[in-house]
Amino acid sequence: MTPGERLSETVVEAVAAAEGVDPTDLSETLYPAINADALDVLFVESSGSVTFEYNGYEITVASDGDVSVESLDAA
Repeated sequence: MTPGERLSETVVEAVAAAEGVDPTDLSETLYPAINADALDVLFVESSGSVTFEYNGYEITVASDGDVSVESLDAA
């Protein structure tokens, strides 16, 4: 993640990369999986991580900007 980049944008880009498509071509929007504005400010004054499901993936976002994308079909 680059300075000034929103976590929500990083999530969408990571899922698009996993799908091999442009972010605008994803079949689902980030909302209602998670509130993008809330995600963007979640770690402003705290650390930790949050995990949620989006577009067939389990997404884990860490306060350092790391985004993990794991397919739910892999189980």
